[in-house]
Amino acid sequence: MAREFQRGHKARISDLTAGTDLYVGVQIAAPGLTFDISCFGLDADEQLSDDRYFIFFNQPKSPEESIQLLGAQSGDTESFRVTLDRIPAAVQKLSFTATLDGAGQMSQIGPGYIRIVAGGEEVVRYSFTGSEFTTERAVMLGDFYLKDVWRFAAVGQGFDGGLEALLKNFGGEVAEEEAPPAPPAAAPGFAPPAQAAAPRPSACPPPRPPQAPQPAPAFGAPSAPTPPPAPQQPVHAAPTIAAPLAPPAPQPPAPPQAPQAPSPYGQPQPQFGQVPGQAAPPPTAPFGQSAPAPYGQPAPAPYGQQPPGVPQGVPAAGAGLQAALQPYKEAATGQRWTPQNQQLMRVDLTMGGAGVLARQGSMVMYQGKVDFGYKGAGFVGRAVGNATGQEMQLMRCTGRGQVFLAEEGSHLHPIELQGDGICVSAENVLAFDESLQYEVRRVEGHGIPGGALFTMLFQGSGTVVVKTHGTPVVLPVTPTTFADCNAVVAWSAASQVIVSSQVRLRRNAYPGHSGETVNLQFRGAPGNFIVVQPYEV
Repeated sequence: MAREFQRGHKARISDLTAGTDLYVGVQIAAPGLTFDISCFGLDADEQLSDDRYFIFFNQPKSPEESIQLLGAQSGDTESFRVTLDRIPAAVQKLSFTATLDGAGQMSQIGPGYIRIVAGGEEVVRYSFTGSEFTTERAVMLGDFYLKDVWRFAAVGQGFDGGLEALLKNFGGEVAEEEAPPAPPAAAPGFAPPAQAAAPRPSACPPPRPPQAPQPAPAFGAPSAPTPPPAPQQPVHAAPTIAAPLAPPAPQPPAPPQAPQAPSPYGQPQPQFGQVPGQAAPPPTAPFGQSAPAPYGQPAPAPYGQQPPGVPQGVPAAGAGLQAALQPYKEAATGQRWTPQNQQLMRVDLTMGGAGVLARQGSMVMYQGKVDFGYKGAGFVGRAVGNATGQEMQLMRCTGRGQVFLAEEGSHLHPIELQGDGICVSAENVLAFDESLQYEVRRVEGHGIPGGALFTMLFQGSGTVVVKTHGTPVVLPVTPTTFADCNAVVAWSAASQVIVSSQVRLRRNAYPGHSGETVNLQFRGAPGNFIVVQPYEV
């Protein structure tokens, strides 16, 4: 039997239930009014220090999925899944709130409640009515807070200013108003196919537009407030962990880690992007691929694929639709750039603050509130286009959400720069952080298509995503390093590029075509490198 709480009542969760996987349901309604129900994950100072833990309609789960927005179900206007033993130590409180979306006051609401369900059994309920409020437009309904152990408190505290006042109370701020986003798609049960979020941007998005009450989760963010003290009441225990109405969500796959690979025989392997003169970091696997397994042992599985010995499409354990799709689940690592597989890249715009510049047409999907704008190439860009006939058209991606990028199944490789530089062929640039400094360089030479090879020099701190046809190879620059101008992808910024006078004939030259090609010679101090793909543009 559920315990009935009054405003100010508190209790330890362990006195209510032995489970830590809890279902939180909120019921609130009023004729003609729409409500936004959210959860703020707060730190020890009761501030929203990490907005990945502001869980609301446009960000339905935290990065590790300890807090998930489930949508309307079982008579609840909104519901959440909270897994207490997975909440990070930095989050000390979860505050569940309701705000009015539009005109109105909390005094207009009918009877409502916030309840906790564990193992299919309701263990506590705090009921409220509009008579408890007057002109408030936002209300904190209940809190989970950590004080030696996790506890629950019935709060019932209102704010006249609505969502903005609530955010300011938690140290956040409302982003500038923009056109209302389309309602996100519904997701049932405890396994919404959603997205984790990213760290650091401080402004929280504006409230959503009015819509019919129905399940509607989206993507992730943080924040929440603290409860007032109150006397404890007698309690009782209830078993189990899983929340009701749906099976538990499968755990996301651990982010892939690049194993180390041995250096080429007889010489050290320079790292892609290494600055000349710096001490070389530990050797890594070849660019864009995993290191080979030790002799006699199976190789590790690629991104999103089954371990060796398990056929693709066959779940590693269990059965059913969720088990079959588990290997292809979105990988959310909490990083700004996350490869989903070799051909798909995910960038989280809620991290880093700056926007992202990407090739026009490279977006295959996005989540959240994202704006796409045309990025003019400027005079230099037009000069490149006029000379080569292939001007690089860019789009600017900003907002709060995740964008998935790909192009014609090319292999994608994120390269993080930390104050160093790299030259990348303009044809091989997919996207990059707007915070990077970049300029177009021209390598002139007779016989090069268009009369010149155009590359982009990137410098500063940020990430550039390079696309290749197939898996590239990274080679150290030596006095005798040559590469086909159509196959070279990138090289270290300190390398010197010279158009080679050597000419060779292709064996597959056809009538009317000379079959001639041009090589580029690279020179530089030890530590410089070039990247070549197994394909000619």
